[in-house]
Amino acid sequence: MRDPNLEWEELHTEHIIQDRWIDFRKTAYRYPDGRVFEPFYTFSRPDYAVIVASDTEGRFICVRQFRQGIREVTTEFPAGGLDSRDGSRGGPEEALAAAKRELKEETGYVSDCWTRLMTIPSNATISDNYAHIFRAENCRPESEQHLDETEVLRVVLLDRNEMENLIAEGEFQQSVHVLAWLLALRAGRI
Repeated sequence: MRDPNLEWEELHTEHIIQDRWIDFRKTAYRYPDGRVFEPFYTFSRPDYAVIVASDTEGRFICVRQFRQGIREVTTEFPAGGLDSRDGSRGGPEEALAAAKRELKEETGYVSDCWTRLMTIPSNATISDNYAHIFRAENCRPESEQHLDETEVLRVVLLDRNEMENLIAEGEFQQSVHVLAWLLALRAGRI
């Protein structure tokens, strides 16, 4: 829903860092009332998929790994980037393919029962990437993990009460992953 009376006009942008991982920018904007503000920092990163996955016994498949931003080991759902080498946005098929790939790579599990829950901006204030949230049910182990060079993680299986406790205690620390849990609950998929 556009509202031209609230939109900012981009005057100029400087790409401070621009590589395959991030495009970090400094931009000058003109507000609707004519004032100019700079610098305003934003960044682009690849879109990514988050998977609320559970096994055939109803246990939730999570991963534990170190997160550099908060310098802590977190518990979260399997997730990973869409593999768009040209920087283009992925569509629903690419997002589902990425979700299936990431679930298998990070955990060794696969599923034949997938539901798309939502696609939402990851952090609309400063970033332009999207999180594609999926539910995978009746997952079964099929292979060993096949981790990327930057991944060091451990798979953990949690029941619903353990999940609820982690979230309530602030120990499930990825905000989009908490959203994914709540969306799956609301959709009646948990």
